[in-house]
Amino acid sequence: MIKIILKLIRWIVVAFFASTILSVVVLRFVPVFFTPLMFIRCYQQVTEGRDLKLSHHWVPLDEISESMPQAVMASEDAKFLKHHGFDYEAIEHAAKRNKEHPEKRRLGASTISQQTAKNVFLWPGRSWVRKGFEVYFTTLIELMWSKQRIMEVYLNSIEMGEGIYGVDAVAEEHFGTDALHLSKAQCALIAATLPNPRRYSSLHPSAYMLKRQARILREMRFVTTFPKEGNDVKQKKK
Repeated sequence: MIKIILKLIRWIVVAFFASTILSVVVLRFVPVFFTPLMFIRCYQQVTEGRDLKLSHHWVPLDEISESMPQAVMASEDAKFLKHHGFDYEAIEHAAKRNKEHPEKRRLGASTISQQTAKNVFLWPGRSWVRKGFEVYFTTLIELMWSKQRIMEVYLNSIEMGEGIYGVDAVAEEHFGTDALHLSKAQCALIAATLPNPRRYSSLHPSAYMLKRQARILREMRFVTTFPKEGNDVKQKKK
């Protein structure tokens, strides 16, 4: 009986690694049209009696304003092009700050790579199990995807409002344009909402959002220019 259980466990482990690695390889080339979060939000809308809404348009990275990657790096992950999935200095800073000031809102340290892994392969939550899976998938995509692909998937899958996913959908719904023609200020305003896009709106920005937008615009001057696929990273001129 024990041998059967051990054999079953081995097959489960092999199947897990084979299926997850295969899915990461496939999504290196195939557009991500749906994510677990999209289905979860749709389910929540139905059970809460709200109108069903899912606005999402996949667009390649070269059809997204070049200011958009810079805006999200300035807002979310300034070291995105330099780290290998995890910003250990940010993690240490967040852990220290959360320990010293537990009464304040918890400070996160998730990189764009981690957020992409969470958005595409996992579910929302803060459990250690989910965090472990996040580390695993982040490592996989950093090994198998380019930084350009990670950014492309991130900008197409991130939640950007109630029922809105990806930069092209929010560009259309909130600014009446497409992802390619977003202005630098619009990109900064979208990035300003990302800590909590269901609470903060780029359509009706509060004074706090406008303040964040201004800060992001200032910091974008010091963020490296996002390179094209296969190109070296170049410093953006100030």
